[in-house]
Amino acid sequence: MNEDITVPQVLLVDHLGEKRGVVATPEALELATEVGLDLVEVSPNTQPPVCKILDYGKYKYQQQKKKTEAKKKQKVVDIKEIKMRPNIDKHDYEVKSRAIKRFLESGDKVKVTLRFRGREMAHQERGMELLQRVRDEFEEVIKVEQYPKLEGKQMMMVIAPK
Repeated sequence: MNEDITVPQVLLVDHLGEKRGVVATPEALELATEVGLDLVEVSPNTQPPVCKILDYGKYKYQQQKKKTEAKKKQKVVDIKEIKMRPNIDKHDYEVKSRAIKRFLESGDKVKVTLRFRGREMAHQERGMELLQRVRDEFEEVIKVEQYPKLEGKQMMMVIAPK
């Protein structure tokens, strides 16, 4: 900005938005002070650098507004967890299924966790069948990010909306 610009020549865009072409830096500074504005290096990596005559305070404020606006439009994806047991009752499964549907509709990933206790570990195929059932039920609206795998006494699967 202003005297901090060290390159000998710059591509100048004046305060009206018109291109002035390649101009010597001191001349560009002089034009900026005549209008009562600042000379700001907008694109320093080009050859020659692009400089604009504008009100620096107002420019900074607008950049900050753009950042906050972009931040507002971001969607943070959460991972919601649904815990089940291998021999889950029909009604309980339906309740969990509705919760999974609600999470997927709001755009969140869902981690379906099956916890085995005691002798249930001997029937891991039941757990695999249950996770397969969940996957088949939501087949049209999900993609499986992590296929079912056993970690200790838990089997888990991660699904995300398409």
